[in-house]
Amino acid sequence: MRPSVRRAPLALAVPAVLAVAFLFVPLAGVLVRTTWSDLGAHLTAPGVTDAMWLSLTVACWALGLSLLLGVPLAWLLARVDFPGKALVRSLVLLPMVLPPTVGGVALLLGFGRRGLLGGVLEDWFGVQLPFHTSGAVIAATFVSMPFLVISLEGALAGLHARYEETAASLGAGPFRVFCTVTLPMVAPGLAAGAALTWARALGEFGATITFAGNLPGVTQTLPLQVYLLLQDSPEAATSVSLLLLAVAMAVLVALRGRWSVGATAKTRTGATEAGAGTADGGTGVPPADGPPEVPAEEVPADAPAWPLHADVTGFTRLTLDAGPGTTIAVVGPNGAGKTTLLRALLGLTPRAHAALTLGDDDVTALPPHRRGVAWVPQDGALFPHLTALGNTAYGLRARGVRRAEARRAAQQWLDRLGVGHLAHRRPAGLSGGQAGRVALARALAAGPRLLLLDEPLAALDQTTRAHVRHTLRRHLAGFRGVCLLVTHDPVEAVSLADRVLVLQDGSPLQDAAPAELSRHPRSPWVARMLGRNAWPGTATADGLALEGRPGRLTAAEPLEKGTEALAVIGPEAVSVHRVRPGGSPRNVWPGRVRELTAAGSRLRVLIGSPEVPDLVAEITHQAAAELDLRDGTDVWISVKATEVTLVPV
Repeated sequence: MRPSVRRAPLALAVPAVLAVAFLFVPLAGVLVRTTWSDLGAHLTAPGVTDAMWLSLTVACWALGLSLLLGVPLAWLLARVDFPGKALVRSLVLLPMVLPPTVGGVALLLGFGRRGLLGGVLEDWFGVQLPFHTSGAVIAATFVSMPFLVISLEGALAGLHARYEETAASLGAGPFRVFCTVTLPMVAPGLAAGAALTWARALGEFGATITFAGNLPGVTQTLPLQVYLLLQDSPEAATSVSLLLLAVAMAVLVALRGRWSVGATAKTRTGATEAGAGTADGGTGVPPADGPPEVPAEEVPADAPAWPLHADVTGFTRLTLDAGPGTTIAVVGPNGAGKTTLLRALLGLTPRAHAALTLGDDDVTALPPHRRGVAWVPQDGALFPHLTALGNTAYGLRARGVRRAEARRAAQQWLDRLGVGHLAHRRPAGLSGGQAGRVALARALAAGPRLLLLDEPLAALDQTTRAHVRHTLRRHLAGFRGVCLLVTHDPVEAVSLADRVLVLQDGSPLQDAAPAELSRHPRSPWVARMLGRNAWPGTATADGLALEGRPGRLTAAEPLEKGTEALAVIGPEAVSVHRVRPGGSPRNVWPGRVRELTAAGSRLRVLIGSPEVPDLVAEITHQAAAELDLRDGTDVWISVKATEVTLVPV
């Protein structure tokens, strides 16, 4: 079926067509009025060729000066908040809206012999700008540099800071990050700005003639030559105008779809997408003919160890101590301060400050790239312009390791994580599981003292997640520092962590071993994360008075009366009946089925009741069929008092 074609309203179509005609007619006039038979003679005339070479020279110098000054300025505007930022951006835009002759006058008053700086430049350094080729370069730079700054600032603003932050966590200093990560990733935007800058400098007229004058061979550029030819030889002026028009069109054609900001975004996001048609079919598991996963390297007994001590203040407030080889899962609801904690340890957020000691070294005052703290963000933040091998070697190269040695060590890490056969693929050609392994290899290869993993498996499917989790567990077992793992997955918390740190509103609510946390969760959120029912209330003589509900809960081991507590009930301990049950259960309430969800070989049944909070029961598919359960079915629910655990909060 052909897609429907949207018709433009006549009231809009007519003015739009007139606008196109208005823009096209002058260009058509140049094409129609050009004397094609004399075109070669006009363009090779001595004055024209001299002006052409001078224009090319001026445009290239103006581009170089714009790159030297404009690239840092664009980065500053895109990345740093400072007083007067809006004023600086207005100054950048001003030459684009300022009449060119006014710009030339302003340049005279600033850099002329009697200008603010012109006299100083001439007396102290012997530099004369007006009526000199250097003056034409300054004039062209003044009017063309805004194109570079605007294009590059837009590209930088669209580049997520996590790439630069990840590079810093791998040991790269600010200038190295800028040269090896920032610039390559915004290269399309930079190329677009450079092309527009060069084209604008090539066609500059007003500021040049006002500030630099019209001296043949010195400041008489091609646009000035057109102006002079109009008086004596209009046909030659038309031919030269056609040349400039062709150059401008060539620049626009080159920019179209190739060096646009959209291309930058595509390159950037390609690193986070699962590659289609990858060797593992998108699962992250190596193909049968790929190299097997290499066993984790044995750690020498005398290898350096890095215990952790951190006092975190600000939005996240806690003291954290951990011995070497400890993995801590950090859990909590959204907004609890988990990511803020990681960024505070990295020194990357003003929301919280961490007084951080790793081993015997206080690294609090050190910048991120010198702390020895490696960070793996949620999407891995692999650098899209580098291969898997180049990504993995990045931290080693940042530490000064020679290229060959760094690549050899990087290959070994990729082999250990089972992705060595993908070393020469770029991130866009990797599946989610493969990219996760490469990101982990990159972090471990950098030799960090502290490893921070921010939901590294969140984007993976269940099969891939289990495989990568197994790999991660094996390699964390030999890690001599401390690892903090932010996760919402209870399986990850239980299987990977030695301790689970529960955050709520920026403060620690619980810090315990996974088994202890599972037995005695201290918040409803944690209990539900672990798949358990959790009801808050106040302890009574025989159980719990439920918060905001008329029902009572009886427990076999009650707490001291009046204690604020949490009742934890496993879903497997909840029995579902179609009629009120008799016998031993002391906790029986009416309810109604609200939702049925498959959980492997069992069903999780969400049941609402007027007497108690919603709860989840876990039953077999056969039991559900025998009870004829569906949404809206009226049921009775029961829980034995011995299955209720009361936890003080």
